Amino acid sequence: IEELLVAQENRWWSVKLQSLGSKEHFLRYGGRYATRPPIAQRRITYISQKIIKFCAKDKKSGRFVMIELTPKKFISAWMQHIPDRYEHAIRAFGLFSPRTLGATPNYLLVIPNQHPRRPRPKPLPWNISIKRDFGWDPLLDQQGNKMKWTRRIASSPNN
Repeated sequence: IEELLVAQENRWWSVKLQSLGSKEHFLRYGGRYATRPPIAQRRITYISQKIIKFCAKDKKSGRFVMIELTPKKFISAWMQHIPDRYEHAIRAFGLFSPRTLGATPNYLLVIPNQHPRRPRPKPLPWNISIKRDFGWDPLLDQQGNKMKWTRRIASSPNN
């Protein structure tokens, strides 16, 4: 792993930096990539018609502080973290993105002294899923005999 990291460190990286304009635009853009609500429900301590109180971490002091906002300001701050219609949040990136996870070598994802990554299990056949979820086997006839495939009947032209 050390050799791989050293090789990546010495390689030339092209990083695109762009201005995102106003703070509002930046917060709207960044909020689309949030993977969970911007505030946990347990942090909201008081709600009334005129005020909402919640606990938030002050990044400068590293402590939790109580914040009071009007409902209008609270909703405005909350809305910045909700993706617009037809926009999706990124759930994982880098080595753990769905696209690269299959191509990432096992030795990068495995903590030393643990077993390698298990292969993805094959999906259950449709009839086993129905039997498990609904309690009846769709491949048993009215007498309880197992049905088997013989042929497909072509649809009539009138249907």
